[in-house]
Amino acid sequence: MTEINKVIFANHDDVDSASIECYIKNGGYSAWKKIVATAELAKTRESIINQVKASGLRGRGGAGFPTGLKWSFMPNTGNQQYIVCNSDESEPGTCHDREILQRNPHALIEGMAIAGFAINATVGYNYVRGEFIEDCYPQIEKALKEAYEYGFLGKNILDSVISFDLYNYLGAGAYICGEETGLLESLEGKQGKPRFKPPFPANYGLYGAPTTVNNTQTLATIPKIMTNGPEWYSSMGTKQSPGTIIFSVSGHIKKPGNYELPLGISFSDLIKISGGVIDDKNIKAVIPGGSSTKVLPADVILKCNMDYESLEQAGSSLGTGAVVVMAEGTCMVEILKRISRFYYAESCGQCTPCREGTGWLYRILDRITNGQGNETDINLLLDIANRIEGNTICAFGDASAWPVQSFLHHFFDEFEYMIKNKGKSKAA
Repeated sequence: MTEINKVIFANHDDVDSASIECYIKNGGYSAWKKIVATAELAKTRESIINQVKASGLRGRGGAGFPTGLKWSFMPNTGNQQYIVCNSDESEPGTCHDREILQRNPHALIEGMAIAGFAINATVGYNYVRGEFIEDCYPQIEKALKEAYEYGFLGKNILDSVISFDLYNYLGAGAYICGEETGLLESLEGKQGKPRFKPPFPANYGLYGAPTTVNNTQTLATIPKIMTNGPEWYSSMGTKQSPGTIIFSVSGHIKKPGNYELPLGISFSDLIKISGGVIDDKNIKAVIPGGSSTKVLPADVILKCNMDYESLEQAGSSLGTGAVVVMAEGTCMVEILKRISRFYYAESCGQCTPCREGTGWLYRILDRITNGQGNETDINLLLDIANRIEGNTICAFGDASAWPVQSFLHHFFDEFEYMIKNKGKSKAA
């Protein structure tokens, strides 16, 4: 991987990469200093949004929505508006936001300041996952203090007319708070339960004010786009999926870890970079974008490139870029049971199909693995998943249904075998 491909991990090899001195040495805050020195604020705001649009940056939180377009939805009310960062990284298999907070927190801070200015927000909140209290949270808190000490945040930044205040907020460890309106409810001190939409956060967000919510990786990318230009960023990746993304590669892999690579890289190359499969086994299946994305068998994923369009055409999605590799010999029934147990435990309980359905899915799978399944269970699993999908306030219901649908679609024979053989795995 060449240096130009390192957008977020550009200063990753420095010993003290999280310090503000290291960040400034590597060009950090240069984009922000240029912005606060501007005289024509309205034109600068419009220019920033247009540059982000031109870069093709898409949200890295899972949906892949164009970032610049999302910013353009924010009205200019003249009243208080907010920028919120979703650092509640809780999608199983995903661990790159944690590394950004630990190793390059100032990229996020500068990105939030630039985004806040672009959308007329003078206050920002970084919502950090509760489990990060010991490793990531101290780093981002230290970085925030440094940014204030150097005058990059606060009132009349660097003697300009621009003001921006930023706060870190520690969550309590709930997967549902990764959904942006559930996150906003939690920020307001309420239970983290998603809101009905519309209205969307751009019209009615935090404390009822216009709000934009972006993911950690998305916002940490902004400073480099502003510094090097949208053409530089869009020259990497593919036409429809430009730029780089951090792949969190885990599972049966020799070198699990976070790898920042251009979008569109072939899955085969990604596996080579990750050291290959443990014990040099063949790949059986891969979850390409976190547990909520549909599983793909080896014969499909080995032909794929890792970008939004390719994976969608293959029947799954890029999601958060969390690649979970499963080698031959893996019991797919047990894997699905574990995934379903997660969604059952993490459902906020607001929607009946999700609250009840996730429990039914888990209990049926538990029954099958314990040798008590019956022939009607497979159709019952599908029926429940189909009734959850599309019938909940947020996408959590879909996330719990898609694994069931895809595992049964691709590995039906393993479920059938386990039921007929009273809990014995076909993969054993």
